[in-house]
Amino acid sequence: MKILAVGDLIGSSGIKELKKQLDPIKQTEAIDFVIVNGENAAEGMGITEQNFNEILALKVDVITMGNHTWGKKDIFKFIDHPQLIRPANYPKGVVGKGHNIYTCQNKKIAVINLIGRVDINILSENPFLIVKEIVAKIQNEVDMIFVDFHAEATAEKIAMGHFLDGKVTGIFGTHTHVQTADEKVLPKGTGYITDIGMTGPKHSVIGMDITASLKRFETTLPERYKIANR
Repeated sequence: MKILAVGDLIGSSGIKELKKQLDPIKQTEAIDFVIVNGENAAEGMGITEQNFNEILALKVDVITMGNHTWGKKDIFKFIDHPQLIRPANYPKGVVGKGHNIYTCQNKKIAVINLIGRVDINILSENPFLIVKEIVAKIQNEVDMIFVDFHAEATAEKIAMGHFLDGKVTGIFGTHTHVQTADEKVLPKGTGYITDIGMTGPKHSVIGMDITASLKRFETTLPERYKIANR
């Protein structure tokens, strides 16, 4: 069985590229199950109902989120959809779910979404403790477990890889929008990569317009970000 994980979709350009590339990749690589991070689908922040439906129409199996989960109020209309999961370590009582179990070719596949706490300005619970509880709860119910760890710090992601090595099938990082070159199978058999990068404008600063990004760094003024056009 082949699983495809797609890094952060950046705005309409990311969705457009997904529409263009996903089916050919699925056919060429014989992909069985698709996970897409959609937390930047709404022009870089959040996801709208239209975005959500466009992505699902491409036969994506599950959409994960991150620090921009609540970026668009639209999400409260579909937050309980079984194909959408948000970080599991948001505080207890928050709407939505942090993991779900899916069936594909008679296999049970669990997908868990987590958010990091290092250098991310989001109040969240300890992702290590939360994922430990989830894995202990579901490990005998499923054939595979995949984790989207939406985090800034590479050290936190690498630590999570070792923490879950041998306990889950694979861990892939999202959020930084820059793909790392450290894909590997960890000593106890878990597939790992620190970040799978983004699906968005190539000529950009992590998907954002270069001029606006440079102005922010040069002047420190709060220049409004906008998605790059190519």
